[in-house]
Amino acid sequence: MAANREPVLRAILLGASNLKVSLPFLLAGLRQRAGGPVEALAACGHGRSYGSWSRFLFVRRLPGIAGCGLWRSLERSPSRNIRTVALLTDAGNDLVYGESPREIVSWIETCLGRLARQQAETVITLLPLPRLEKLTPWQVRLAVSLLFPGRPAPWPGLLDHARELDDWLRRLGREHGARLVEPQAAWYGLDPIHLRRSVRRQVWDDVLSLWFPDTPAGPPPRRLRIPWFGAEELRLGGVILRTPQPAVLLEDGTTVGLY
Repeated sequence: MAANREPVLRAILLGASNLKVSLPFLLAGLRQRAGGPVEALAACGHGRSYGSWSRFLFVRRLPGIAGCGLWRSLERSPSRNIRTVALLTDAGNDLVYGESPREIVSWIETCLGRLARQQAETVITLLPLPRLEKLTPWQVRLAVSLLFPGRPAPWPGLLDHARELDDWLRRLGREHGARLVEPQAAWYGLDPIHLRRSVRRQVWDDVLSLWFPDTPAGPPPRRLRIPWFGAEELRLGGVILRTPQPAVLLEDGTTVGLY
């Protein structure tokens, strides 16, 4: 049966809301360019933290990316001699949660070390500093109040920390041989951290081309349906929900684990 085909590519995808919103398209693009089944493991979600449990709309909580079940699943998965690609994005949420750049860097470095052991070809998206640099203090307060309700938005301290974290990401990227994506101010509108809908496909096509430079983008791939509450572990209104992984199994053998 087609569903028993071995994957030709493993993809490890780490991020927050930008990745969550674009995950169906990104997975479809990976399948299209890989030319066969993909084993995908994704840790993402609105407001996601790299190191601690994070909350969205006061109801849904997810574990920190560095400590979630993705890494245990990766260690337990069969040893396969297949190409592995990885994306690390949305690294700035923890600044709004009050974490220091150095603490955030320790979580990200843990993830990068684990990816290196998988011999992953890693892409890191940097912080949207070109857009953040143009914000006024009232725009920052408005954005944080809407995107992170109940959180303070100290400014310009928050901007200084964003600059420091961005410098660290560049340094870690060089140390780990990762390719870096420089966000452009035009990718963002009034919302300074989420990609505008009109540019999402082009941005992720550009990321895909870093892994597949000799495989041009085809017609828009069919979007995959991803369960909204399909993560291996989450807390919803105080109730712990657990979902066996992979959460998605497609006819061609592609699997998607959500963490």
